[in-house]
Amino acid sequence: MKRLVQLSVLILLGVHPLAAGHPQTDKLIKEAKKEAGEITPQKLKKMLDKEENVIILDVREANQRAEGQIYADDYFAITRGNLEFKVLNKIKNKDAVIVTYCRGGSRGALAAQTLRKLGFKNAVNLKGGLKGWAKAGYPIETGLGVTKLSNEE
Repeated sequence: MKRLVQLSVLILLGVHPLAAGHPQTDKLIKEAKKEAGEITPQKLKKMLDKEENVIILDVREANQRAEGQIYADDYFAITRGNLEFKVLNKIKNKDAVIVTYCRGGSRGALAAQTLRKLGFKNAVNLKGGLKGWAKAGYPIETGLGVTKLSNEE
């Protein structure tokens, strides 16, 4: 079972980000990261450990959520494609600290930028997305339990 979870995390880390690589798309993502800002996995982990009020917003597609998630008391999953249509009904406090994430950081950045445009003043993107979180050695909750990426064989 442990090997299966580790294999799932390794597969996650080996997948290339969606939509990256086109100059126009890369420019949009770079602008979104600059506009919304990014938080490092280390800073987010400290916030969660201190039980600070932070909302984790997973914007990946439903099938990608099987890869696991970052555990938090305040967690929402809204796909990037549905964000504008659903977030205002799910998150009411426009002053809340919201950290968006996707698999690699691109869609999360676009989502954080959109949240800011919708009036959420403290929306930021998780730098590197779930891949960055896993590479930093932090736990990922899966349907098979909680796991961490390990450099051990």
